[in-house]
Amino acid sequence: MMFRGATKVTIDAKGRLAIPTRYRDRLTTRSNGQLVVTVDRDYCLLLYPYPDWEEIERKLIRLPSLNKQARRLQRLMVGYATELELDGNGRILLSRELREFADIERQAILIGQGNKFELWNDEIWNKKRDTWLSDEEDGNLSVELESLSL
Repeated sequence: MMFRGATKVTIDAKGRLAIPTRYRDRLTTRSNGQLVVTVDRDYCLLLYPYPDWEEIERKLIRLPSLNKQARRLQRLMVGYATELELDGNGRILLSRELREFADIERQAILIGQGNKFELWNDEIWNKKRDTWLSDEEDGNLSVELESLSL
C-alpha cells in the first residue's frame, strides 16, 4: 500500500486537516484510521499509519543511545510522536506544537512518500523543491543511487 502524489490541503482554525478522500480508504484498511504524526529534521511533519510507525519506532528505540546523532533522532521523532485518529469526516487534529514546529498555519501540502506522508508549509515546500531541482551537486550520487535505474 503506497501513498504517492502531492495535494494542497487547508488546516482549519482548530488545527484540523482533512485527509484527501483518495487516501482515506487505504488508511482505514491499513490502520483502522489510526495514525501517528511526528517531526522531521527538515521541519515538516511525518504522518504514518499506526502499524508502519510501530516498525519505525522499534528501529529508533534500538539505536545506540550513546550515539549523539541517534539520541537526537530518538528525542525528536519519538518525543514528538502523537497518536491521531481519523474522525467521522476524515480529519485529524494537529496540535499547536506540531503546527508551530512545521510553521503550518492554513495552507499546506501533503506529499505521499510510500509508507508515509510529509506535511509541509506550502511556501517552504515550494522553496525547498525549487532548491532541490536546481541543486548543482546532484552529480555526486551515492553508490546506491548510481545503481538505481529510473
